Amino acid sequence: MSNVNNVYWFIFFNDQLLLQKKGETYTIPYSINPPVPVKNVLEVNLLEDMPACTVSVDTPLEETAEYFPMGLRASYDYLDPVLHKIAGKAYELIYWDLHSRFCPSCGTKTVMQTTISKQCPNCKYEIYPVVSPAILVLIRKGDAILLVHARNFRGSFYGLVAGFLETGETLEECVRREVMEETGLEINNITYFGNQPWPYPSNLMVGFIADYVSGTIRLQDEELSEGAFFTKDNLPELPRKLSLARKMIDWWLEQ
Repeated sequence: MSNVNNVYWFIFFNDQLLLQKKGETYTIPYSINPPVPVKNVLEVNLLEDMPACTVSVDTPLEETAEYFPMGLRASYDYLDPVLHKIAGKAYELIYWDLHSRFCPSCGTKTVMQTTISKQCPNCKYEIYPVVSPAILVLIRKGDAILLVHARNFRGSFYGLVAGFLETGETLEECVRREVMEETGLEINNITYFGNQPWPYPSNLMVGFIADYVSGTIRLQDEELSEGAFFTKDNLPELPRKLSLARKMIDWWLEQ
């Protein structure tokens, strides 16, 4: 950082984020110097006029009278939404930094060029943070929607059919392919809903609404363990409110 003003310090140990206690709530440490010893500090470049830095430490963060380590997902319920969104970007930058320290072309140690780019001093190969787009689709069938439980879910909740964009696909083609692969269903009327950065570790979730056309549910066993159409009065456990999937389900519930 080129200035000596206060900055927000997004300090991580793995996915644990250091929060500052503020009465009954929490915030991000805001000071000239970080509250714990750090090295390899990264600047978080923001559109908002909010100077911020992020860093990953090598030893577990400890709770004190003033500070409390908390998982990034869990911190959604305690942080201001703007700070939580910035924390997600900070975490993505740390993940990128840890996985781009050597040139993938010649193996030379890379050097930072800007806040979001590195370059190999030997072959001049440039590296930028990689964002992996993935789709979510809410499928309507009459007064019901399709909800599924993926084998990689952390919990018993049900969510939406999802999958990563493949090379050469449009987003709409990805929606059709993922639905067919994971459920065996035909859909139409694919309509864009919205998107959300998803820093676990560096995805962009893109949501769509679609309508059921035909087919019987045949779950892709390696991806999904459960799946069915549910009406509003017979819903299973739903995803937490921080996710785009939950925002899409809540939108449908309000229709």
